[in-house]
Amino acid sequence: MLLGGCANAANDTATGYGPNPTLPPPQSTLIPTLNVAPAKPWPEGAMPTAAAGFSVTAFARGLDHPRWLTTLPNGDVLVAESNAPAVHDSKSGFKGWITKQFQKRAGAAKASPDRIILLRDSNHDGVADQRSVFIDKLHSPFGMVLVGDDLYVANTDAILHFKYHTGDTSIPGPGEKLADLPAGPIDHHWTKNLIASRDGKLLYATVGSNSNAGENGIEAEEGRASIMEIDRTTGKSRIFASGLRNPNGMSWNPESGALWTVVNERDELGNDLVPDYMTAVKDGAFYGFPYSYYGQHVDTRVKPQNPEMVARAIAPDYALGSHTAPLGFTFYDATLFPAKYRNGAFIGQHGSWNRKPRSGYKVIFVPFSGGRPSGPPEDILTGFLSPEGDARGRPVGVTLDRDGALLVADDVGDAVWRVKPSLTPSQN
Repeated sequence: MLLGGCANAANDTATGYGPNPTLPPPQSTLIPTLNVAPAKPWPEGAMPTAAAGFSVTAFARGLDHPRWLTTLPNGDVLVAESNAPAVHDSKSGFKGWITKQFQKRAGAAKASPDRIILLRDSNHDGVADQRSVFIDKLHSPFGMVLVGDDLYVANTDAILHFKYHTGDTSIPGPGEKLADLPAGPIDHHWTKNLIASRDGKLLYATVGSNSNAGENGIEAEEGRASIMEIDRTTGKSRIFASGLRNPNGMSWNPESGALWTVVNERDELGNDLVPDYMTAVKDGAFYGFPYSYYGQHVDTRVKPQNPEMVARAIAPDYALGSHTAPLGFTFYDATLFPAKYRNGAFIGQHGSWNRKPRSGYKVIFVPFSGGRPSGPPEDILTGFLSPEGDARGRPVGVTLDRDGALLVADDVGDAVWRVKPSLTPSQN
């Protein structure tokens, strides 16, 4: 409470949305803003609130910190039950220790289950009636992608390969390492996501930074704050794009074919700075971290400065509000939802722990036209914060099921929610 009281006042609602956000001057405080929503999972029978015209049901409950989702071609849903590795942020100092104590209140300090669960809706009623441990003994797993009969899982430190056969409910064995991913004793942003190229030849992996704003030294950021490209055949990798502080969800735009991602930007510059964002990812592009934010706005905290890199930094495409923590991201390329949702983006905002008032804690939709954002965000799933300010849930991964309904992983509520229109498209 004392630390939270040191915060500067913020706007009543999250600011900084859209293609041209207004950025306030940076603010600094002796003690960072900490305004954690205590984790108090859903009471019996309670669930999030869907937007008008939609309904929400529990696809599965009783999971253990579900973070990420992928739907297999036969309709089975894989859920990565995961959390930060035991050795994590060991060099983050006193400020990091304080932050961890508050994150415990947010339900983010559980030991990692280190496994993937398979959920099956065998009678096709929108509720998973079968579940099994699909792969276990992993190391803080997150991203998953299937290419043919090759399943890839991104541990925090490596991409593993498993052979998959349609209908498998478990895969024994440790898997085969395809490529290492940056990790180590700091591993500040531990989540590593995966997506395959459209032709299946390449994988792309997100790698978050090793600090908030370079405070662990520039050398600790080697290979971090980037999206890596990995050859599936050889395992060789290169940096596809850099300067992305903490990229997570990725999706291919159905119209332009471009790779898009959502990114968590830096903290401790004020309640309304810096906006998190989504952006098309250009090969070879640099997006500023750690030297600048939102293009070429210099972060004076970073030492040494690097004007040459700042001059290279390009601004992202669309701001998603400050400290909203966008993690899940998928374009809508199905037909179950009304036509206006076609080709737009669904985004799971995990929610702030360092903003006053709190922001995020919801799933939003941003319309697209011609491969570009074309309007303001729309709330799709809300109610994750109770009227008392407790976190009953926190959205993470989002994906589509085989029918085109939206699935949302909730790592505080230990559930996967399913959102669909109240009426069929023909009735709307």
